[in-house]
Amino acid sequence: MKFFGFAAGVAATMTLLSTTSAFAVTQISWWHAMTGANAEVVDKISKDFNASQSDYELVPVFKGTYPETLNAGIAAFRAGQAPDILQVFDVGTGVMMAAEGAIKPVAEVLTSAGMTFDKSQYLPGIVGYYSKPDGTMLSFPYNSSSPILYYNKDIFQKAGLDVNSPPKTWNEVWEAAKKIKTSGAASCGYTSTWLTWIHLENFAAWNDVSWATQQNGLAGGDVELKINAPIFVNHFQALADLAKDGTFKYGGRTSEAKQIFLAGECGIFTESSGGLGDIVKSGMNYGIGQLPYDTDAKGAPQNTTPGGASLWVFGNKSDEQYKGVAAFFSYLSKTDVQEYLHQKSGYLPVTLAAYEATKKSGFYEKNPGRETPILQMTGKAPTDNSKGVRLPNLPQVRDIQNEEFEKMLAGQQTAQQALDNAVTRGNAAIKEALEN
Repeated sequence: MKFFGFAAGVAATMTLLSTTSAFAVTQISWWHAMTGANAEVVDKISKDFNASQSDYELVPVFKGTYPETLNAGIAAFRAGQAPDILQVFDVGTGVMMAAEGAIKPVAEVLTSAGMTFDKSQYLPGIVGYYSKPDGTMLSFPYNSSSPILYYNKDIFQKAGLDVNSPPKTWNEVWEAAKKIKTSGAASCGYTSTWLTWIHLENFAAWNDVSWATQQNGLAGGDVELKINAPIFVNHFQALADLAKDGTFKYGGRTSEAKQIFLAGECGIFTESSGGLGDIVKSGMNYGIGQLPYDTDAKGAPQNTTPGGASLWVFGNKSDEQYKGVAAFFSYLSKTDVQEYLHQKSGYLPVTLAAYEATKKSGFYEKNPGRETPILQMTGKAPTDNSKGVRLPNLPQVRDIQNEEFEKMLAGQQTAQQALDNAVTRGNAAIKEALEN
């Protein structure tokens, strides 16, 4: 297949972005997609890294949303001006993995810089997702997340719901959302970010049902989607029915619904654990619950799969730049840095040491629910249905799914029609990507 306009495996000549000052400080460019409280975390980590040594200057640059950042990286690569580090959301993993000539695996970056890389020090479910089948880690999992449920305790109290008992199943979510709406406690009962990631990909994993053949694309590229099975259809028809009177409010394809929840319009919200920073910053009286599961699924709950993003390193950079990147990744792996990232943002700690240190500090006891995303991902050994999702063109397939969902939510088609269309169109897009 083709990547960034070039044949996979063929390295393009890139402009080296490193500039050297009179003090021989090598600049390392880092393009990212973090906003709000998470952008503040990026800035602090960058400044702290720069202050910790004098050889390298990390320069973070915001490039827009996750899809926009990936597209910016593609455009920069084509122009021969790729950054040193690009933050790519989980959806783009298959795209980057197919670009062997364009990227340099993180494991090679670290070892070539003389640093020891021991993957046993990292959370296995996260590292495995960003690695080759032989275990070689391709990218650094900077901000891994798991979808969880947030709820507004003040709205729950007004609606007569138990503020200490978040809904555990989707049927309980639907009922609570209806009660919030009909009681007048809020104008909407439930909203969600990322319908594709939360309500398809993680819905499948959490309920231990197949999202697609070939272990959801991890075992091979010849993939056929299975998202029009009855369990998915019933789930999306419930959403469509709730949307008719505004009990469910659609915010957008990515994280737009967060603003609806922060504004107090809806009482229940499913979102990445990495959305926590903005919720804390808002001062809301909030609670956290696990991702709801479907009572018709025999294996539920199983385990969630990593979301968020990882850091990819472009190829054809100088040895000094790679040493700088390795120094930064080594810094990021420090226990105190991972503790800060995890506790401040809600993203999962990458290392086991940071997780254990956070537990030992009593953080989870003082902050109920904050361990939930980790327990969801690590509580059970993954099955063939719950190891993750990988396609060479997953961003395109998600766009197709979103188009069909939006027609469904507008009352133009049923959930069955939406998911049937998503499967037909998605399979055709996957086949075309493989042929090219």
